[in-house]
Amino acid sequence: MRAPWTGAAQVLDGTATAATIKAELKERVDALRAHGIVPGLGTLLVGQDPGSVKYVAGKHADCREVGIESIRVELSQTASQADIEAAVDRLNADPACTGYIVQLPLPRGVNMNAILERIDPDKDADGLHPTNLGRLVLRGVEPIDSPLPCTPRGCIELMERHGIDLAGKDVCVIGRGVTVGRSIGLLLMRKDVNATVDVCHTGTRDLADHVRRADIVIAAAGSAGIVTAEMLKPGAVVLDVGVSRVVDPATGKGKIMGDVADGVDRVASWLSPNPGGVGPMTRALLLANVVEAALRKELMR
Repeated sequence: MRAPWTGAAQVLDGTATAATIKAELKERVDALRAHGIVPGLGTLLVGQDPGSVKYVAGKHADCREVGIESIRVELSQTASQADIEAAVDRLNADPACTGYIVQLPLPRGVNMNAILERIDPDKDADGLHPTNLGRLVLRGVEPIDSPLPCTPRGCIELMERHGIDLAGKDVCVIGRGVTVGRSIGLLLMRKDVNATVDVCHTGTRDLADHVRRADIVIAAAGSAGIVTAEMLKPGAVVLDVGVSRVVDPATGKGKIMGDVADGVDRVASWLSPNPGGVGPMTRALLLANVVEAALRKELMR
């Protein structure tokens, strides 16, 4: 019988872990460059949404840190469907670009799915192309040689690098978005991870009952404070992935909040905070996808 958990949560430090991964990637990139293989990350930005501009700038700062080449494509807010599709086609054909992202959101009226499905699956830096997600569905046992979803991969890597064994664990995922909720289960249930997954969402009846049975809780619903201390099994591992903007009634000002409420750290054994947890890992694993794509491209020659 497991002893009752009586301590405070240790921090799953995504910032420090991501820094370690980027240092490892820099060594790999330096070695690849010595053999004439140069990874390149492309970004396609349509319009000048402040959040998107900041996000894309962060990606290219990461590239400089690791030694990956940057390919920036920027279109105006008035770009047509045809304009955006042509930019995607150019990135698909550009040999210097080994992986790229189309920054979302796209302007109103643009068929987002048509744009995303036009991406060359081999250059899918986010790991969310339907072809790559389909490979995850089909290859539950055998190795996968295509890009993996960055945030789910980052969640698993963050836990494993802190010595948390996932084999045989009961994992409750809260959220049904394609970025995390629907895709992370595919990775967790792979035989090399071997976890059991319960996927819940904001419409789940008696969510607390599902959470209470879990060894690991991954909160990615985008619903502020949906996971409370009272819901948790003592000693559970908790990852706060969701992000919401809420208005403080006292000040009328908006603030960013995660899915995990205050007090969870007094019940959990490990807690990935928000910010500083999974976010930096997502950025680091996107770089890993780009580097790995460059290597696969070279091996296919």
